[in-house]
Amino acid sequence: MSSNNYAIITNELSKRFGKNIAVKGLNLKLPYGSIYGLLGPNGAGKTTTIRLLNAIIKPSSGGGRILGYDLVKEKNLVKKNCGFLPETPGLYNKLTAKEFLEFIGSLYNLSKDIVTTRIDELLKLFDLIPRANDLLEEYSRGMKQKVSLCAVLIHDPKIIFLDEPTSNLDPATASMVKSLITSLIQNADKTFFISTHITTIAEELCDIIGIIDNGVIKIQGSPKEIIESVNAKNLEEAYIKVMEIHNNKDLLSWKKIQRIKKK
Repeated sequence: MSSNNYAIITNELSKRFGKNIAVKGLNLKLPYGSIYGLLGPNGAGKTTTIRLLNAIIKPSSGGGRILGYDLVKEKNLVKKNCGFLPETPGLYNKLTAKEFLEFIGSLYNLSKDIVTTRIDELLKLFDLIPRANDLLEEYSRGMKQKVSLCAVLIHDPKIIFLDEPTSNLDPATASMVKSLITSLIQNADKTFFISTHITTIAEELCDIIGIIDNGVIKIQGSPKEIIESVNAKNLEEAYIKVMEIHNNKDLLSWKKIQRIKKK
């Protein structure tokens, strides 16, 4: 399984929890520099997929390589070269932003000089310099998400994984975070893997999208390819068609949620 041209490559990667299959037969080939969006409802297998690709959990079967490193045999090298922002990041509220980032830098065994330089650069990038020495418990949710992004970037990872990066944020904060991610994508020479259940985020940010349901990728391609393949007007309509949600309670509920989000 050659991975010379791919940042992420998997072969029938699967994860089972007891009798439940969370991810089944995942086959990915993501070129370096691509922005991949994993789109699907809650419980579809998005978080499990990201945890597998970050070597946080061991696959039940199948395999894969991240940046050429084997997910199982070279898991420490995978973790060293990946940046992962979970849906609910863990922050130490009794530390300042600067102290927290120093702690994260130490976990990656970075030298003090490198950590200091990168903290200064990241705090400046995210407009956090004025609050660098304030306790994180005093930060708003949006500011905490900024600090979490700083923590993801501090060791200069080659691949950045973002798991539902706007989840549980109010619309204004979610918009701000999306703008930050857009800026990162445009200015950083990285490979991005973003999981989301929001079609607009996937359509606006990603050049490759996979729609997942019950642990299985149902369709994969560019937003345009997916839309055209099911004769839809946009990704939202394509998503509904792909998920086979037609004239039932799930469809009505899903449309209602989308209308609320747009408000």
